[in-house]
Amino acid sequence: MAADAPIRVVELFAGVGGFRVGLERSSSRFQTVWANQWEPGQAGQWAYKCYTRNFGEKSFCSNEDIATVIDQVPKHDLLVGGFPCQDYSVASTGAKGIEGKKGVLWWSIHRIIQRHHPKYVLLENVDRLLKSPTAQRGRDFGIILKCLQEEGYGVEWRVINAAEYGCVQRRRRTFIFAFKNTTKQYKRLLKDSISKSDLNWLVEKGFFASAFPLEKEIADKTKITYTDLNEFKDTVEVTKRFKTTFYNSGVMLDGHVFSAETTPHGEPAQKLSSIVVDGDIDDKYFLSSEELPKWEYMKGAKTIDRVSKTGFAYKFSEGPIAFPDPLDRPGRTMLTSEGTKNRSSHVIEDPHTKKLRRLMPEECERMNGFDTGWTDTGMPERQRYFIMGNALVVPLITRMGNQLLNIL
Repeated sequence: MAADAPIRVVELFAGVGGFRVGLERSSSRFQTVWANQWEPGQAGQWAYKCYTRNFGEKSFCSNEDIATVIDQVPKHDLLVGGFPCQDYSVASTGAKGIEGKKGVLWWSIHRIIQRHHPKYVLLENVDRLLKSPTAQRGRDFGIILKCLQEEGYGVEWRVINAAEYGCVQRRRRTFIFAFKNTTKQYKRLLKDSISKSDLNWLVEKGFFASAFPLEKEIADKTKITYTDLNEFKDTVEVTKRFKTTFYNSGVMLDGHVFSAETTPHGEPAQKLSSIVVDGDIDDKYFLSSEELPKWEYMKGAKTIDRVSKTGFAYKFSEGPIAFPDPLDRPGRTMLTSEGTKNRSSHVIEDPHTKKLRRLMPEECERMNGFDTGWTDTGMPERQRYFIMGNALVVPLITRMGNQLLNIL
């Protein structure tokens, strides 16, 4: 690929464009040629409207179920998307071959990869993906790796806490980077041995290691695994009997999978104070004296007697959450319930009035690295919070974009 050639991007499950914003901040070479955002059962389709409003005529965004529009996806160099953690198991269906469960979004990604074989794939998921399902740890991620192996990709993954690399939110997500066997990155990996004794790729030479540095030594040498996916003839076999432990960093080459628990060599996080709006704040965001006892109860430690559906009595316990959230530290992970009176919602002491208040939608946008007002596109305020609870931390994607440019 020429040094100034456009990098054609397809963005799936686009939300309000976190991947696109991050990549375009990295370089104008990243050009989104097609995107898809569709929220099942939502009449307003607020994320889609926000996406098209911000990116205008060249948004190229489809607002239909991705499974129904795969034929519309054009050729591209980079496929990106954040998809949910689901049950990825497959079954053999006789003449139809192997089929995944209906409605599971991974299989739409898989079909697009099979059709176009983009040079690079960059995906995001929750950190528990590596451990699911509980009864067969690692199976779901093993299915994804097997799919990518069968299509000729090498793979890296890393669980990244945004706050450990200079961001304002302690948000942990699994990022998966796959690269076709025709790329320079794949050929570089071929030169390095993937074995229990060689951590160089993970901690020094790999895609994530360059953008998100790690300590060179593994703190716990027992937290290393090696798995050979070639022992499983297909994804049906993986579904039936695969089980392993995947740690926060890993790499796969030709079905040989090496994983280790690594330690970030990061940089100081931003303080929550860095995203606080400086100016007049609407009274609706402040906690009233009548509300305060309820907030104190929600945030405090408690033990509650409960009874399960089967009649089993047990005690539910939870520890305290800082109340208010300290402004001199990074924020907690923002959830989709952020805009509600909820235990997980952030409450801060307003620097000017010294009164307690909830975060404003604009502050939530800043917390994820979006421009202030990104979601102020006519949607209900509750949706602005919900969307930011689902969104990417944009500066992480910009770092990945920069690194992708380095390895082309």
